[in-house]
Amino acid sequence: MAELQLTPPRKERLADKLYGQILEQILNGAFKEGDRLPAENDICSAFSVSRPVVRQALIRLQADGLVYSRRGSGTFVRAVPPSAITRFVLPSNVAGYLKSFEVRFALEAAAVSLAAERRSSQNLHNLDEANELLREKIMNGQSPSEADFNFHREVAVASGNDLFVSLFEHLRGEISGSMGVALNLTKLGSDERRIAVLREHQQIVEAIRARNGEHAALYMRYHLVRARERITDAQRDP
Repeated sequence: MAELQLTPPRKERLADKLYGQILEQILNGAFKEGDRLPAENDICSAFSVSRPVVRQALIRLQADGLVYSRRGSGTFVRAVPPSAITRFVLPSNVAGYLKSFEVRFALEAAAVSLAAERRSSQNLHNLDEANELLREKIMNGQSPSEADFNFHREVAVASGNDLFVSLFEHLRGEISGSMGVALNLTKLGSDERRIAVLREHQQIVEAIRARNGEHAALYMRYHLVRARERITDAQRDP
């Protein structure tokens, strides 16, 4: 008889759950910007988790720019995300979506640099079409996440390396999810924010058109950083 193989739950998932619970406390006003979070031992007791789990959650919150640590003083709230974020994603899923940006920084900066060097006239045509569709969706108040995904996928196609496209498709769930949250928050924001999003995409297209890989990578990184900030910080507008 085959031996039953059991896979223990990953601590990372438990840490993401705790991340979400702490985030909920921040969102509901229990902790405001500048407030100190409870000590690690107190968090362990309150949420019935181990200290390594607490540390993992706090490390993720710090990496995402939501809290910061001061030696000898504890952990403090750095930024409060838009309260509307819970309309589009469960707090426990926010950590996973933000992790996708860390991968995209490397993946898309490399892809867009190659796209600027290798793009064909057809690639440019496809990018212009994808960019225009994204513009229409955003300015008409429609859901633009699929159009945004297609724009970034066209950048990967223009790189001339099918592996970039395969990797992008493999991460479709996480990437589309993070795009959806950022863009839905943008829909609720100011006209200035919507215009900023469109300008960021246009800068990427123009750098590819000019065959300037260095600028294309710079604009891509800037766009991804700003998209991430639109999720994590309610004070950042656009």
